[in-house]
Amino acid sequence: MLRRAVFGLSRATRPYSAMASQTPMEEAIREKITAALQPTTLEIHNDSHLHRHHQPMQGSTSTETHFRLIITSDAFKSKMQPARHRLVYSLLKEEMARDNGIHALQLRTMTPEEEEKRRAQEA
Repeated sequence: MLRRAVFGLSRATRPYSAMASQTPMEEAIREKITAALQPTTLEIHNDSHLHRHHQPMQGSTSTETHFRLIITSDAFKSKMQPARHRLVYSLLKEEMARDNGIHALQLRTMTPEEEEKRRAQEA
């Protein structure tokens, strides 16, 4: 099952309940990135289902191991792509180090100006 969370300028909030979350890794990613980077756009794509057949995933019970993130933030201004990616990796280091945690993380990081330029080119 493909799960997507897309947040634009108006961020949606979900009420917390006493039940355990079905997507704890996705929620941790959303919380940490939002708190640290205050993104104008945050897309979280859980691509784990596409990689379940890979040998390193054999025996893993986690359904949250492979993510693709699209992040637009002013925090990326004056930073090259490697520095932006290191910043995101440092925010998610606990989730990446944990057993059955994040195994793969694909990032697209942009400033608001870069995102606007990309959208104009796509139009």
